[in-house]
Amino acid sequence: YNITVKIYYKEMLKMKAVIFDLDGTLTDTIAAITHFGNRALAEHGFGPIKSDTYKYLVGDGRTLLIHRMLAYHNADTDENFQKVCKTYDTYYEADPMYMTDAYPGIKSVIKELKARGIKTAVCSNKPGNVVEGVIEKVFDKGDFDYVYGQTEGIPTKPDAAPALKVSEKIGVPPCECIFTGDTNVDIRTAKNAKMTSVGVLWGFRTRNELEEAGADYIIEKPEEYLKLI
Repeated sequence: YNITVKIYYKEMLKMKAVIFDLDGTLTDTIAAITHFGNRALAEHGFGPIKSDTYKYLVGDGRTLLIHRMLAYHNADTDENFQKVCKTYDTYYEADPMYMTDAYPGIKSVIKELKARGIKTAVCSNKPGNVVEGVIEKVFDKGDFDYVYGQTEGIPTKPDAAPALKVSEKIGVPPCECIFTGDTNVDIRTAKNAKMTSVGVLWGFRTRNELEEAGADYIIEKPEEYLKLI
């Protein structure tokens, strides 16, 4: 038991940065995604999709989300994709804060991490302009050292590239970073980038999914992060 405890603290004390996913981790956005997704579908003659279903369509970026929405209707053609994607982007970018806010307790956790000298960052598959807008309006200036959203020419998570870019920007090597998210995509990202992974249960997916993905740690409430660190 004593040996286990010593190894645990030795590992965790090395951590100098926490990188957070956005949707389902920092902000509760499933209602917004459902709203804009269904609005875009309706405009092009397709029926709505339930919010619980959207929880499993999201996670790999806007492009795959639209493809999955259309596949749900057996209508995933290039023509349909171009139309629905353009409509979705137009509506979402016009009102990115629609039914969007931070999860209870997450803001105070971010501030406490910063107070402890730990760098914080965001790494999302959501388009960069939307991510920056949401962070600017939901959180305070200085809460994050770097904010990353999907960028043309860079693969989306679970590819390691986005996480490694964030690591480089904040000046902390991957082995000293914790990557945090609510889906298997985030856990796989952490593994691919050689970072410690923390799965959260207040987001869109289940404990079973996070365990199967191989999360190093799983927490149920934001405040548990402070105990972990």
